Formats: sequence, structure tokens, C-alpha cells
Amino acid sequence: MKTASIPTVRVEPALRQEMERSLQAGETLASLVETAVRKEIAARKAQAGFVSRGLVAIEKTVREGSGISADAVLARLEKRLDAARRGHGA
Repeated sequence: MKTASIPTVRVEPALRQEMERSLQAGETLASLVETAVRKEIAARKAQAGFVSRGLVAIEKTVREGSGISADAVLARLEKRLDAARRGHGA
């Protein structure tokens, strides 16, 4: 498989110095950048999956009518907060 390169990124000298100082033994700037890009891509995929699953869950809840209203959730939280305040003398 042929490799490809990513675009050159211009950065402030201070950032480049920080990058160079952070390098581990045997690591290059190129490998640091590649690792950072791979981690960001993985994080974005995970976030997109999370959002997608959430939207499916919302649709299912609406379709089945099995959800709890925001007012009901807030009322329960208020009760818990009031009980916690009374229990701690606040």
C-alpha cells in the first residue's frame, strides 16, 4: 500500500517548541502528529456513534410512549435535592 501525506500545518514557534519538548524517546514530530490525528478520528467516531445511538433511543421512546416527561424528572430531582438538604442540615 502506498502512503499519503497530510497537509503541512503552520504553527506558532511556541507550539512547535512545546511539541518538541513533549516528544518521548525515539518519537518524531511526524509520529506525534500521526498519533494525535488517529486519536482525534477515533474520538470523533465514538462521539458520532454515541449521538446516533442516542437519537435512535429517543425515537424509540417517542414511538413507544415510554419516556418520562422533563417535568416529572425535574420534580423527582427537586425532591431528592430537598431531602439531601434536610438530611445535611443545609
